[in-house]
Amino acid sequence: MPKIEVYTKFFCPYCTRAMSLLKSKGAAFEEYDISMGGARRAEMLARSGGASTVPQVFIGDRHIGGSDDLAALERAGKLDALLNA
Repeated sequence: MPKIEVYTKFFCPYCTRAMSLLKSKGAAFEEYDISMGGARRAEMLARSGGASTVPQVFIGDRHIGGSDDLAALERAGKLDALLNA
């Protein structure tokens, strides 16, 4: 399973939704809370091409996007293939 990283903020319902979907798939992931900004926020901005909303999800080297993007992959039947690559 590739490394999965999720950049989040405290009390973010979209972050909760994205992480719940990943958990329902049995996927282990690293969560980076960027509520207070700092180096992790700068890292997220650089990796995502400037996307500043949360969550920002990365599977392996691939930038997935936010919660809606992750859910769209699931609806299209493409998420499992990414998680099991």
